[in-house]
Amino acid sequence: MDYVQERMVQGAAKETADLYAGFATPLNLILVVVTLYTTYLLYKPSPPATLPREPPAVVFRTFTPRTLFPYNGTNNMPVYMAVRGRVFDVTSGRNFYGPGGPYENFAGRDASRGLACHSFDEDMLTKDLDGPLDTLQGLGDEEMESLQGWEERFLSKYLVVGKLVAQGEK
Repeated sequence: MDYVQERMVQGAAKETADLYAGFATPLNLILVVVTLYTTYLLYKPSPPATLPREPPAVVFRTFTPRTLFPYNGTNNMPVYMAVRGRVFDVTSGRNFYGPGGPYENFAGRDASRGLACHSFDEDMLTKDLDGPLDTLQGLGDEEMESLQGWEERFLSKYLVVGKLVAQGEK
């Protein structure tokens, strides 16, 4: 009887060893590694969220046509544009108002007459930077309405950074 029990113990031990050897195949090892790596990726801590940087504060100031002129987007300057005496920071629309954009003539200038008349011509801009501001005389009701629409669009999209006054005024 001892022989039978001994053989049964040996058989049971052999089956257990074969069972563990059957699990240790290369395919099973690869699956375990892939599972552990996927679990790590799912539960690893993510980096903390970063908030976008706020643009630097701009102080409201008074511009003359001459002091507004350098703000045309060249030399890493912001892009400013005046409409009916208000100076807007249109730097976020640099593709339109900055160098190479379709409205680049208006950058650093009083764009009121050009916007009202839907004209990009240089003669729509004030040529004498030390002279009086454009009073918009000669514009009709339709052109003034168009200018008001432009001004409302700028007020909704861009920050007012100053006012435009003639040379010698404050």
